[in-house]
Amino acid sequence: MEDERRLIGRAQSGDTAAFRELVERHQARAYTLALRILRSAPDAEEVSQDAFVRAWTALPGFRGEASFATWVYRIVARRAFDRAQILKNRRAREQAEDSFHDLAAPEAGDDDSLRAALLQRLVAGLSPAQRATVTMFYYEGRSVEQVAAILSMPENTVKTHLLRARAALRTAWTHTLGDEA
Repeated sequence: MEDERRLIGRAQSGDTAAFRELVERHQARAYTLALRILRSAPDAEEVSQDAFVRAWTALPGFRGEASFATWVYRIVARRAFDRAQILKNRRAREQAEDSFHDLAAPEAGDDDSLRAALLQRLVAGLSPAQRATVTMFYYEGRSVEQVAAILSMPENTVKTHLLRARAALRTAWTHTLGDEA
C-alpha cells in the first residue's frame, strides 16, 4: 500500500515509469471488468486502455480519497457503460446480428466445465450493470460498499442489481437445465 502511494506520487509528478507500474498492477482486473460489461474482447481492450489514458490525464487531480484501484475501476466502468450504450444504439440502427464472441466450449463429458460455461453464458446475458455488479461482488469478492464506490451507485442500487441478477440467473438456470439443476 505504501509502495503504491509512492508510485502514485511519482506518477503525479510526471514519472511515466511509475504510472506504467500502476497500469501493470491493475490492467488485468480493469480489462476483466470491461470484458464482463461489454462481452467483446476488442471493445474491452479499447475501453481499458482508454480508461488508463484518462487516468493519466486526471492523475494530478487524484486526491487519494479512494484507493487507486477503486478510482481506476470507476473510470473503466463508466467508459464501459458508455461504450455499451453506443454499441446498443448502433445495433438498433443497423439491426445487425449480435456479434459478440462466444466462449469456447468445454470438453464433452466434463460436467463441472459444462456448468461453468453455462453460468458464464447466463451471466453474459445480464444487463451491463448487473454483469458489473456480479463480477465485482462474486468473482472479485468485493463488498457491496466497494462495488457501489467503483460504479458510482448507491449501495441499495447495487443490492438491487445483485438481487435481480440472482433471480434472472436462477430462472435461466432452471429453464436451461430443468429438473437436472
